[in-house]
Amino acid sequence: MLYMNHSRLRDEKIAQLKQGRNAYAETHELIRLIKRDIKREKLNVLCDEASNGCWFIPQDRKSS
Repeated sequence: MLYMNHSRLRDEKIAQLKQGRNAYAETHELIRLIKRDIKREKLNVLCDEASNGCWFIPQDRKSS
């Protein structure tokens, strides 16, 4: 079984979002951690959830 360091993956995904790039997560735990950090850091991100994962899409601050 592959061990995933959720904290490291979360940090990488949050860094992607801060750079204006989309991020994708498959596991419920990783999705939960990313959502928590998005809320903490007050990032303007659209979460597009499906049964097999979640896309995180940064939104332009000027248009919101």
